[in-house]
Amino acid sequence: MLLPAGLSRTDEEQWVRRMLDRLAAKEQRRRPSDSELLERARDLSARYLDGKADPVSVRWVENQQHRWGSCTPDHGTIRISTRLRGMPAWVVDYVIMHELVHLLVPSHGPRFWALVEQYPRAERARGFLEGFSMASQGTPEEC
Repeated sequence: MLLPAGLSRTDEEQWVRRMLDRLAAKEQRRRPSDSELLERARDLSARYLDGKADPVSVRWVENQQHRWGSCTPDHGTIRISTRLRGMPAWVVDYVIMHELVHLLVPSHGPRFWALVEQYPRAERARGFLEGFSMASQGTPEEC
């Protein structure tokens, strides 16, 4: 890392600390906790589903190698694959949205997709995930 010439040692330390704090905050946004996932899910439900999908929990799981997410509608629980950690927030939000809609509609029929499409970046996120899957495994994956 290059710093401007002539900075005092104190100014240099403050600048480095500020940059490290910014990086840490950015990383935290890219790797939200389970409680932050639940908060995001509730926000997505309020914005795009009139608050009708009300998850009990949303958490990261490591045992999903062939799905990006899953849910149990009877219990209101959503699980998100840890493979999504570090991906853009709008991609994670799409997977959360997909699972939220499953709390309302269990199948992948026309009503399901109409609700998912209320998320503005749905098509873009699906393309991102399909491209990622093809590049890493040669086959697309499902939510």
